Amino acid sequence: MMTQLTKMLRHPWVALSGLALLVSMAPAVAQTAHAEGITLSAYPPTDATVTGRIVGSFSLSNIASSDQGGNLCAGFADTNPNHILTLENDFPSLTITVDSGEDTTLLIQGPDDNSVHCGQDISRSNLDAQVVGSNWRAGTYRIWVGAHEQGQRFSYSLTVEE
Repeated sequence: MMTQLTKMLRHPWVALSGLALLVSMAPAVAQTAHAEGITLSAYPPTDATVTGRIVGSFSLSNIASSDQGGNLCAGFADTNPNHILTLENDFPSLTITVDSGEDTTLLIQGPDDNSVHCGQDISRSNLDAQVVGSNWRAGTYRIWVGAHEQGQRFSYSLTVEE
């Protein structure tokens, strides 16, 4: 009796079409950013500000429902990160802040897929998002800037500082 694998090997187009279907169904998050990247080095210490545009259609909870601190990962952004942050050294602390005048969220993933930081309102009167964290390891971080409501579109600036 032939196994499914043997049947698929006899008809390679069946195997390829099945593989294409599996790949298209898998939830994947792209690694390329929509906007400017950021590179920081601790020597000398540098801060950076970049700009971008929110296109809120993909639920950030699909990447992570919460971060290691228990903060909810909320909001809507594009499937691709807005920015790629490269830290050339370890940083004892970083603050990442959105300035848009709108109700924003942040999701930062890196330097590995299991490390996530999420942030929302800076204060009750400032609905822009902020993440304040310690012990940032050198590496690559993907940053999504999101809107609280799906379908919103607006411009923002993002500041990363020690």
